[in-house]
Amino acid sequence: MTHNSEAAIGSCLDAAVASGAELVVVDNASADHTLERVRQRPVRVIANAQNRGFAAAVNQGVTALERDFVLLLNPDAVLASRLDSMRAACSLPGAAGCGGLLIGEDGHPQTGFMVRRFPSPAALILEALLLNRLWPGNPVNRRYRALDLDYTRRLPVEQPAGAFLMIRRAAWQELGGFEESFFPLWFEDVDFCRRAADRGYVLYFEPTAVAKHTGAHSIFNLTLELRRIYWYRSLLAYAFRHFRPATFRAVCLAVAAGCVPRMIVDFILERRPRLLRAYVEVVRLAGRSLVFGWRD
Repeated sequence: MTHNSEAAIGSCLDAAVASGAELVVVDNASADHTLERVRQRPVRVIANAQNRGFAAAVNQGVTALERDFVLLLNPDAVLASRLDSMRAACSLPGAAGCGGLLIGEDGHPQTGFMVRRFPSPAALILEALLLNRLWPGNPVNRRYRALDLDYTRRLPVEQPAGAFLMIRRAAWQELGGFEESFFPLWFEDVDFCRRAADRGYVLYFEPTAVAKHTGAHSIFNLTLELRRIYWYRSLLAYAFRHFRPATFRAVCLAVAAGCVPRMIVDFILERRPRLLRAYVEVVRLAGRSLVFGWRD
């Protein structure tokens, strides 16, 4: 899926074309030269007239590819290996998919991002209250970001990152793909992995499948205000779907409380009045959800 991905998409596609795979690019109404760059390569293009969100675009792409296994690859991820080992992992009995090793610009594996465990209520509460930022080594955060795993071998994991994720089509179809109400982005891949696990599927991490990953290129096309609103909204949507009512409401309280210090820090650093309005909107959303439950 692309959205204003002009700066990154060329390297991504060149490496993907060299792999010999069939490629489909779904563009979410890019306003830059993304489509021009894409159409210079031998790929199929689905050009949406409006931004349908990450989940909907991924669903379009998977539907268009009539293959047993489909690789989801972010525009800022560049393949650096063959994909045979990912296909082998996806072929294992009960497998729903497989993620690979993501290497950052510093040359190091992106541990803490490329694989995580499912977020517990405690993990999201600490995240909302910024305690994971202030004390990243706390036991809850270390477990959530799967910092204790051995990434030198193939192993079953809970949540490989959607930036570099091969999916078994049969599992995708049974689960109904990504949930499109996570709009425009965040937590749709977490939700998919959670639903796969609930159905008894297994997801794997495969270290011999490698991609170089810049990360967050499309996020910075959003204003800081929209980033805050979208992230908190998707967090609350995930919590409502997968937590019990009492723990969901605890997350709502943490979101509302955590917005206060974050709003102060962001405003001091950015000096943008719109940020205050964004945080007010988030607090209202958390408050409504606390009282009435989640409403898409």
